[in-house]
Amino acid sequence: MADSSFDIVSKVERQEVDNALNQAAKEISQRYDFKGVGASISWSGEKILLEANSEDRVKAVLDVFQSKLIKRGISLKALDAGEPQLSGKEYKIFASIEEGISQENAKKVAKIIRDEGPKGVKAQVQGDELRVSSKSRDDLQAIIALLKGKDFDFALQFVNYR
Repeated sequence: MADSSFDIVSKVERQEVDNALNQAAKEISQRYDFKGVGASISWSGEKILLEANSEDRVKAVLDVFQSKLIKRGISLKALDAGEPQLSGKEYKIFASIEEGISQENAKKVAKIIRDEGPKGVKAQVQGDELRVSSKSRDDLQAIIALLKGKDFDFALQFVNYR
């Protein structure tokens, strides 16, 4: 019988991020506490630009955006937001969406699988994802449960389970 396998990836659906950004922009334009503070949120190339006239207001814009991401099922671990920076009279925060598992993070996950997982489970790094395979499907389910119990500083999804 062939080995069963699944892939561990860190991907974010771009359309969902776009929807969350549009919802946040709409809420910011309508909320009373954002009137007259120049608060805005928009795409700036591949990054997301948040602006307001005070540091507290720009952090509030970020908070609104984060709440919209959560409602859309996107992990906040995928959002990399910088610190507020003063640019003229405006405060700005540049945020980006992190995708893919870096080589060192993939090696950390593979080490946890080797050390704490059932015997006979193999983990291979393939670009920005990790392929986990085993003869036993129960072992693969144990690996998924093990990794869900760990707290990584990046988002994980389990795909292509076969």
